[in-house]
Amino acid sequence: MKKYIFGLLGILLGGFALSGCTDQDYEQLDKGSDRLTLTAAQEADTLAEINHANNAVTLNWTTGNNAGTGNKIGYRLELAKAGTNFAEPYTALADETQVYTWSINVENLNSLILDKFGGTVGKPTAVDARISAIVPGVDEVQTDSLTFHATPYQPVTTTLYLLGDAAPNGWSADNAEAMTRTDNGIFTWEGNLKAGNLKFITTLGQFLPSYSKGTDGLAFLRTSDTQPDGQWKVTEEHYYKVTANLLTGEVSLTQEEGNKPPYDFIYFVGDMTGWSFEKMTQDPLDNFLFRYGHYFDQGGTFKFGTAENSWENMYKATQDNAPYTDTSMELVSGFTPDYKWNVTDSETGKAYKVCVDIRKGKERMMMREFTPYTMVYLVGDASPSGWDIANAAPMTVTDSPYIFTWTGTLNAGELKFSCDRQADWMGAWFLCAAGDDVEPTGQTEKALFVNKSDDYLKAEYKDVDISGIDQKWKITTSGTYTITLNQLEETVSIVKQ
Repeated sequence: MKKYIFGLLGILLGGFALSGCTDQDYEQLDKGSDRLTLTAAQEADTLAEINHANNAVTLNWTTGNNAGTGNKIGYRLELAKAGTNFAEPYTALADETQVYTWSINVENLNSLILDKFGGTVGKPTAVDARISAIVPGVDEVQTDSLTFHATPYQPVTTTLYLLGDAAPNGWSADNAEAMTRTDNGIFTWEGNLKAGNLKFITTLGQFLPSYSKGTDGLAFLRTSDTQPDGQWKVTEEHYYKVTANLLTGEVSLTQEEGNKPPYDFIYFVGDMTGWSFEKMTQDPLDNFLFRYGHYFDQGGTFKFGTAENSWENMYKATQDNAPYTDTSMELVSGFTPDYKWNVTDSETGKAYKVCVDIRKGKERMMMREFTPYTMVYLVGDASPSGWDIANAAPMTVTDSPYIFTWTGTLNAGELKFSCDRQADWMGAWFLCAAGDDVEPTGQTEKALFVNKSDDYLKAEYKDVDISGIDQKWKITTSGTYTITLNQLEETVSIVKQ
């Protein structure tokens, strides 16, 4: 028996879905006349990717009969291109029991029509569906069938890349920045964009196909060089969130604070470095902060670079010969103005710690004299004195007031360094920059310096409360270790002997 169904189903969620009921007494259900009947529910006969997760077709069938045997009935559901007499069917169900409905979503039906049934995008395809009821011990197979129609679509790309002089890698199609696919046709990306133009390509290394900006402001698929090539304009260098919806054509570029600074590296450069570029250290708690400790044995001017040996895109003072206490700072994209900070001769012969904050519109330069601590102590159950801070093991002073060493036995456990043995534990500490309970690298590594009683240091952190920071090294193997700590450069090495 065959029926023709021309409606299409409404919007339900799911890919392939099936349902059943509880076990039944098939012998009592059978009256010798229950006919296996297949029905379909549909609402629209044109598939659209924007509805890809919605239900496309639901097929339902009656139980049929088991010829009075009392045996469970197995159901086989097959789909095929109409007119092929199920020569090469797609088997949706194979001898399933207690199942009386089956659904397929838009995306999966579209793929089935294009890949299995040889359908053509934009043209209706007729699909035959057949349900078979198979009863063990009964030779006769009950069947019913119907036909439904659906028009498939061409799916949009599953990959998308940023291209243009505003993009991180410019006009290089081979090195275009990949976006993240969050759903069918929807892509997002976050990061720094430069001032310039932007569009999208679908394939790494190829300029076509691309998505360009149409006269209506929406993205359209560009497949030929003869088509218009409109682009989105980025007017200001900033951190952006880019969202492209290829199904609606909507593209948004939204400025955000983000968690990625505009530059990955900052360099201290000035008279005191011989105008060589000294790389600063990115703060482990706030990646917009960069730090530098230096003993100033001569005065002069200084500023900050964003790329080694490049005199463009530098962070500079907002007045010429600014005192080092002037926190005002701005990014200068060209060469001028070339205002710098100045350290006078009377201010030399001292160590200073410098911190710059490169948040856009909130740039700051913070510099102050550093007086070294007279002693640094080992604290933690890995140390000889454990957690007894009052009796913490001291390190050894070296010829440099900034460098301490220690050699001895460490136990397996946690380790950090106190600079003042403050009884309330809210003093100055050197902590593990890599995180809490992280094993030492065995080489010189960045240490995190915090002083929980220092309002100046706490104010350097806009979004971090350092009073709650307690990151320790994890010593996993007891033994003899040599430790070297540089409190000016804020580095430490913990080396097993």
